[in-house]
Amino acid sequence: MAVPASKGELLDAIGSNFDKLMKELATVPPGRTGEKTLEGHAKGSHMSVHDLVAYLTGWGELVLKWHVRRDAGEPVDFPETGYKWNELGALARKFYADYADLPFEELLRRFATAKDRLVALIERQDDAALYGAPWYETYTMGRMIQFNTSSPYANARGRLRKWKKTSGVA
Repeated sequence: MAVPASKGELLDAIGSNFDKLMKELATVPPGRTGEKTLEGHAKGSHMSVHDLVAYLTGWGELVLKWHVRRDAGEPVDFPETGYKWNELGALARKFYADYADLPFEELLRRFATAKDRLVALIERQDDAALYGAPWYETYTMGRMIQFNTSSPYANARGRLRKWKKTSGVA
């Protein structure tokens, strides 16, 4: 799928990739969501399907936090307070820990809620706001949202499909 360059394309990419991922997640046996046998976000690490969804939820909620802070005129620590862009493996582990105690079904609902809130945020914007000017360094608002929604959703689906093949999940 091409990189979205308009509001409509961004909404389509998020919706399509989210729906495909959710269909894939629905086929994971409940008793296997906690197995740490999926290739992790940090090189040489392993995670569970639960961790994968926690990662996506964490990024979605983080993007929302950026927008809330910016809209309130407050400074935004990119990517997150206490983390630098070269520490994303540590940030992934933080997300795994943040949601570790949530039952998987509840985590899926929280993931969907974060996605829905991001869609609502996008719907309040026009193409000029999303793609007309840099929002963070050289990246537009639309690109920053896409980096943390549709692209990771597609990546997660690929990881999940590979894991299912190699671990015997139909």
